[in-house]
Amino acid sequence: MASRQRPNGKIVVLTTCGSAREARRIARKLVQTRLAACVNVVRSPVESIYRWKGKVESAKEVLLVIKTSAKKFPQLERAFRGLHSYDVPEIIALPVAAGSREYLAWLDDSLKG
Repeated sequence: MASRQRPNGKIVVLTTCGSAREARRIARKLVQTRLAACVNVVRSPVESIYRWKGKVESAKEVLLVIKTSAKKFPQLERAFRGLHSYDVPEIIALPVAAGSREYLAWLDDSLKG
C-alpha cells in the first residue's frame, strides 16, 4: 500500500458510550448521514477511570473509533452531542498522518453527499 505523507484532512475521532446499544445506534446514524465513513464499535468493554464532580470514578464503556474528515467534524460533533446520553461525552479528534491512497479515496467517497 502506498502511503501519503502530506496533510490529507482526515481524522479519527475517539469516544466512549455507556452501552453497546447506544454505541451501535450512534455509529449507524453517523454513517447513514455521511458524517463518518466508518465507525468501529469495540464491544469488549474498556474500563475508564476518570475524575467526575470531584471524585475518582470508574465505568465499563464501549469504545467508538470514528473515521471522518476535519471538514465534517463540526457537524459530526453537533450530531453526536444530540445522540449521546452523557453530560460531557468524550470527543477527541486525532489527525491521520498517512494512509493508503485507496483507503483515503474510499473515505472521501463515503463522506460525499
